[in-house]
Amino acid sequence: MKNVKNIKLKIKLTLLLVMVILLNACASIPNPYSRDVSNNKQIMAQKELNSNELLDVSIKIFEPGKLPENEDERKGLSEKIRNSEARYMPIHLKYTMQRTGYWGNVRVVPDESEGSEILVKGEILESDGESIKLKIEVVDSENNKWFERKYNQTIKNSDRNDTEIERKDAFQLIYNEISNDIIKYRQELTPEKMERIKQLAEIRFARYMAPELYSDYIKKENNGLYKLYRLPSTDDPMIKRIRSIKSRDEMLLDTINNYYDIYYTDVWESYDNWRKFRSEELETIRDIENKALAQKILGVAAIVGAIALGASSNSDVVNRTGALRTVMIAGGGYALYSGIQTSKESEINKEAIEELGESFAIELEPIVIDIDGKTTKLTGSADQQYAKWKNLLKEIYHKETGF
Repeated sequence: MKNVKNIKLKIKLTLLLVMVILLNACASIPNPYSRDVSNNKQIMAQKELNSNELLDVSIKIFEPGKLPENEDERKGLSEKIRNSEARYMPIHLKYTMQRTGYWGNVRVVPDESEGSEILVKGEILESDGESIKLKIEVVDSENNKWFERKYNQTIKNSDRNDTEIERKDAFQLIYNEISNDIIKYRQELTPEKMERIKQLAEIRFARYMAPELYSDYIKKENNGLYKLYRLPSTDDPMIKRIRSIKSRDEMLLDTINNYYDIYYTDVWESYDNWRKFRSEELETIRDIENKALAQKILGVAAIVGAIALGASSNSDVVNRTGALRTVMIAGGGYALYSGIQTSKESEINKEAIEELGESFAIELEPIVIDIDGKTTKLTGSADQQYAKWKNLLKEIYHKETGF
């Protein structure tokens, strides 16, 4: 009787061990549908706004963020892909914001500019084809932070087919929500506040170009906000030249945005397909890993159960269960082997993802921009070109004014 109790106890401990393994394994498999933004419709202007109600928006190229250090966790992600996403996402956000009717010029910029009325900055915290997690910060020319928020969206495979270039990304809800939040803050602004944002943007650009002339027009207070102390007279010839220089800067940014638009158009299909195929591969991997896990657990349970029976001090029990234990060990070993083989199938799918990611990265080599017909060409990446352009603007201003 005592031996029977010992056997039952060992079997219970075995089952408990199997349950613990199963729960821990299941906990390690993430639920892909646990993080969604709200299903809000995009806010649109109900009437055409006057020009004094329209603020210009600069969307800085996003920070690509860090990839998981563990190679297995990356599952085919690469820095090249993430850097491409850091360009793609702000461009699509630009299209989303443009069609609302609430803004003046909406441009993607390689770097921050002193002349921005509204500046949107973003960082990619996570992007794996199934989920996107972004950190967005919005500030105005007064250096007043409108907000800093994190946005999350996870989509199902059924949501991936309803896409349209420039209008509807697979993750369109996250773009809509960012756009809506910025509009909600803008709707709280008084006409006087909007006018001050415009004035501060102009004077901050003027101070950048000619600090010796405009440094005392604005001051940065202890709270970090810029305060406007005076404005140039309406007939000030220097501010007219500053505005002319600003127009050239905007023309350059428009040129850069034309290249960004071409880049976006070129990458749309391959990026959309890459995310779709990658998600399908990840789903296959999860199914395979779950199947492999179940096979391994069954194999371990059978082997441990056979060992528990064989450990009985009752020789009669041991003799009577000999054949059963042989079958359990053989079956458990086969199930364990099957689980290992299934895991190898998972590795094949991971390699497919990496190949897709590598081909995608090759398609998205950085663009090179030349400024139309100018003897001084701006080469390198967009941010390098823009940095050279800002220095060139100062040279142009100094030649024209003598300052």
